[in-house]
Amino acid sequence: FFPQGLVMCFYGVLGFLLGVYIWLLILWNLGEGFNEFNLETGYVRIFRWGFPGKNRRIDLQYPIQEIQSIRVEIQEGINPKRIIYLKLRGNREIPLTRAGQPLSIQQIETQAAELAKFLQVSLE
Repeated sequence: FFPQGLVMCFYGVLGFLLGVYIWLLILWNLGEGFNEFNLETGYVRIFRWGFPGKNRRIDLQYPIQEIQSIRVEIQEGINPKRIIYLKLRGNREIPLTRAGQPLSIQQIETQAAELAKFLQVSLE
């Protein structure tokens, strides 16, 4: 048996800490970044911001020759998932689309087809 005031204080502190955590994620721009596909240099660059610390900058660079294909994953239901993956040799997959509100199926298919045509790789 726990007193009601103690339980309400616990939920209040928990809600406050969760709110602070979410505001810090927004201020740190966690997950923000860009994708750069450069045919002149022959490299693909994927940059994202991570949590503060020595590994805050996530900067991945791969030669275009390592790209095997572009894969699209579409999953419908209560929590829809529409993601474009950059599939590299060795079965490594890197997501290219941002998290949040999913794009329409037509937009995802158009972006994936244009990217596959630009990089001259197959589309899965």
